[in-house]
Amino acid sequence: MRYIRGFFAFWYDFIVGDAWEVAAGVLVALIVLFAGIRVIGRDVSIAGVFLLPLAIAGLLTFSLWRVRHTG
Repeated sequence: MRYIRGFFAFWYDFIVGDAWEVAAGVLVALIVLFAGIRVIGRDVSIAGVFLLPLAIAGLLTFSLWRVRHTG
């Protein structure tokens, strides 16, 4: 059981780390893209080419701004 707990603790720390907002934002962007594909169809997957990089760039900007203004 200890190894399983350690495995999930590693992945939580690796993915979430200190910036849970970034991990949550990427998850929300993926959910929006998935929902768009399920509702609209494959045509929205082309929008995902722009959605995910823009979401990640926005989240990175927010994360850097937060560190700059709180620390």
